[in-house]
Amino acid sequence: MGTSSGGMGRHVHGLVQGLVARGHDVMAGCPQSADELFDYSSTGARVVHLPISDRPHPANDLRAHQTLRALIDGADVVHAHGLRAGALCSLARTGHLAPLIVTLHNATPDSSWLGGVYNTLDRLVASKADLVLTVSRDLEERQRELGARRVEHAVIPAPAFSGARTDRATVRQQLGVDDGTTLAVVVARLTTQKGLPVLLDAAARLKGSGIRFVIAGEGPMRHDLETDIAERDLPVRLLGDRRDVPDLLAAADLVVSSANWEGQPLALQEALEAGAAIVATDAGGTAAVVGSAGVLVPVGDAEALADAVARVAQDPAEREDLRARALARAEALPTQDDAIDAALSQYSLCVEDTRR
Repeated sequence: MGTSSGGMGRHVHGLVQGLVARGHDVMAGCPQSADELFDYSSTGARVVHLPISDRPHPANDLRAHQTLRALIDGADVVHAHGLRAGALCSLARTGHLAPLIVTLHNATPDSSWLGGVYNTLDRLVASKADLVLTVSRDLEERQRELGARRVEHAVIPAPAFSGARTDRATVRQQLGVDDGTTLAVVVARLTTQKGLPVLLDAAARLKGSGIRFVIAGEGPMRHDLETDIAERDLPVRLLGDRRDVPDLLAAADLVVSSANWEGQPLALQEALEAGAAIVATDAGGTAAVVGSAGVLVPVGDAEALADAVARVAQDPAEREDLRARALARAEALPTQDDAIDAALSQYSLCVEDTRR
């Protein structure tokens, strides 16, 4: 895998740890920064540091390619996570019979020169991988359009959820939210993908309605968001990185996502496990995760988002129904064992195919 600061890295850690626990010989190749963040070395796997960044880097890519050629030799299965890692493994696998499985965790950038580069990598993976796993239907359709020989849905387990440690009243008091105010919690990295300008536009439409938004997360858009919030005097507060997300979810009247694209959003899976009333944009794999346990609105539509938030905020019966649906949906989310079982089944099928 390449660089990761979130869901992909946690998924790979769980996959590596589970495979080792079941007696398989696993080598994990990743950047040193990823190993330090997710501690693959503690899983019992052999870890090799590879300089795979999130953007093309000729010198680093050449070094990673040379290292991968040696690592792939003798492997029974090669499983790459992310488009960059998948493309590098596609090129490094030349002459080796081990099947290549690539899991795509994110959408391809749709603008700038980088988008063109990633489109090329997309086509390379589609042409070379024996199996492509995707976290959302749009990625699946894209790979089929590009001619991938076999495409399936990736089984990503729900994150471990510890539950709230601080009572609801205390958390709301710490946030300055009284009983007469509706608390809408957003858990999102402050990046373009999360559609936060749309959230602020929705909040502007809801000024004076008694709804207050708090956003837990950090990222490169903080300054721009802070400026917009101050200039328009919006009922929105940026909380920065938080280690008490379960407390925030338990204290929320509703949980909101304004994302432009999602794979299998971990924050919404946590919201389901917390039994939260969810309002979200119908982005990427969101509908597949939330099902009927949330209110979905079109991506980029601030008016629709504001209307849905206002309706749920004003209707206690709908909120209670959504909470009950969330808890039921959480019971159906895949577990870590489900993910390991799926991976082993996919590995076996690909190995059998290459031996025919």
